[in-house]
Amino acid sequence: MEWKDEGIVLAVKRHGESSAIAEILTATRGRSLGLVRGGRSRHMRPVLQPGNIVLATWRARLEEHLGNFALEPLELKAGLLIGEAMRLAALTTLTAEAQLLPEREPHPRLYEAMRVVLDALEDEGTWPALLVRWELGLLDELGFGLDLARCAATGTTEDLVYVSPKTGRAVSRAAGLAYHERLLALPAFLKGIQAERPGQTDVVDGLKLTGFFLERHVFGPRGVGAPESRHWILTHLNANGTASASA
Repeated sequence: MEWKDEGIVLAVKRHGESSAIAEILTATRGRSLGLVRGGRSRHMRPVLQPGNIVLATWRARLEEHLGNFALEPLELKAGLLIGEAMRLAALTTLTAEAQLLPEREPHPRLYEAMRVVLDALEDEGTWPALLVRWELGLLDELGFGLDLARCAATGTTEDLVYVSPKTGRAVSRAAGLAYHERLLALPAFLKGIQAERPGQTDVVDGLKLTGFFLERHVFGPRGVGAPESRHWILTHLNANGTASASA
């Protein structure tokens, strides 16, 4: 059998002397793996970098086989980020977290959202908030979506400023005031009411929010930790208040 689709390179592993096994996320086929013959050649090494966009043709005798990939480069995004530590960390975080999706299960909305984040990496004022939104989408696609539309205690849609760590539901300022120390902050940009670019504090709060639930529902049960690149982004934002840094 055979299929062809555009995809994002997530990871590459050496296979034998000259080949590689590529892990690629596509809109219609989900996370897929395949053998790339000659994948370690001088010609293919720049193509087989996480974050690059490729046209993938997958062939195998049976669907359950590993199969072979023939890859054509479309957008070599990884090479554009050399020397851009924060942006490279964002790319690494995205590709690492996408590897947690079930194999061969399509997630077209998450794929398109990932493309949006990758395209926005050149804009230091935009991509951090988009990364937070992408992680919310990842939680949702994996069945652990948060309910941020109304207060869990009162049902109101007004003045939602917290999220319950127990339920993943929003809590209003009035309802959560008495025990706000135990609640997670809900940044304004996740409520769709803030037109301007989110500030550093809101982005950090957003990353802490998604990080909490990713650890509980995704990283922890799989026995893995959050990507080191994600920790690096949070540390840098807390220290410097900006998404711009050089390696």
